Amino acid sequence: MHRGRIALLAALLLAASVALAAPSVFLEELTWTELRDEIRAGKTTVIVPIGGTEQNGPHMALGKHNARVRKLSERIATTLGNAIVAPVIAYVPEGAIDPPTAHMRFPGTITVPEDVFEKTLESAARSFRRHGFRDVVFLGDHGGYLKSEKAAAMRLNREWTKAPARAHVIEEYYRAAGITGHADLEDTSLTLALDPGLVRAQRLGPEAKYTVADGVQGDPRGANVDLGQKTADLIVSRTVDAIRKAVRR
Repeated sequence: MHRGRIALLAALLLAASVALAAPSVFLEELTWTELRDEIRAGKTTVIVPIGGTEQNGPHMALGKHNARVRKLSERIATTLGNAIVAPVIAYVPEGAIDPPTAHMRFPGTITVPEDVFEKTLESAARSFRRHGFRDVVFLGDHGGYLKSEKAAAMRLNREWTKAPARAHVIEEYYRAAGITGHADLEDTSLTLALDPGLVRAQRLGPEAKYTVADGVQGDPRGANVDLGQKTADLIVSRTVDAIRKAVRR
């Protein structure tokens, strides 16, 4: 009997701790009533993480952008304290299909037309506004579609002239990373810090040599977690500051 009471008490304490835990910042992990209550409580900023599915050299997985932007958006939303993170947009413009251009020359890359991508952003933003969000924040982990983000936000803000809602493109998120190549030292280090399982460390030895034909622009050798963590911290701090400034009314 004594053991039974201890087990019951332990179960009750566990249930209480789960009930008191802070709700997830990820929209996908909330029920609709939980999300409604979060919005009513003041979480009226929604972060739309934009990734992309593309080749990242022989040493880094195709989903690099999606994994990174999700993890960084979580940190940014948690720091802000009034934000929810939408599902990652993994289908973005990556070049033509036939004949293939840009990253589409490599297996695994997925592309969509720019107008489809922009309409997806706009439709998602309108959905968020309908449900009570006042600030829709686009965070792009890939620089290639920045102009489409801006085009979509411009159309939304023209449409919402008299509405208590705005769309924002936070360029500081991408600029803070300081990545000038593709799958290079900085790019690979950031991924190592955020999701090391996506990096094939055995392909980063001193004997490794990559060219543009391998899908790499720059030298990934020497990539390390410390460099990646510093970059991640910089991205979070600068993006948080930029979002706070953008949504100030």
